[in-house]
Amino acid sequence: MKLPEPVSDGKRSLESALNERRSVRDYTAASLILAELAQLLWAAQGVTSPDGLRTAPSAGALYPLETYVAAGRVDGLSSGLYKYEPAGHSLTLVAGGDERAGLAAAALGQTCVETAAAVIAFAAVYGRTTAKYGERGRRYVHMEVGHAAQNVCLQATALGLGIVVVGAFDDRALRTVLHLARGEEPLGLVCVGRPR
Repeated sequence: MKLPEPVSDGKRSLESALNERRSVRDYTAASLILAELAQLLWAAQGVTSPDGLRTAPSAGALYPLETYVAAGRVDGLSSGLYKYEPAGHSLTLVAGGDERAGLAAAALGQTCVETAAAVIAFAAVYGRTTAKYGERGRRYVHMEVGHAAQNVCLQATALGLGIVVVGAFDDRALRTVLHLARGEEPLGLVCVGRPR
């Protein structure tokens, strides 16, 4: 599914988003719109140049991150688990149905995971980076997921959305709920919704 084109010149300044970014765990029942979700995914890993460079830096431009979204309440998108495809700025359906309750259970019962309109999940294929940089490449992957998550946080703030990063979860359970491929390791969740 092709996503709406991202905007590269928003109305809010970066300084404003930095000043106002806060963790928000309490959301209304209002939906996101597809253009907002598309913008968040582009902020995470969107392609920004003809040679494939992205919004977040990556050691050696190896891009070990895989980005998923569990859509619960997104206008224009059926509930389901999707994989973001940066090259085409599109989504591929991984599993139908609302996976937020399963994600919340894997995240040690954190209610913000279930009540968010959508949850963006990051996983990594460490081998893409360690093949070049050895064991130190794992550190680079962790830095990269931090860059991508912060991009999402700042973009959400600029859009007036509430967001929180979740790092507490059972790896095996989260791997199962996300239907991760062999070699993909879960790294973090980013809950997003309209703040209460």
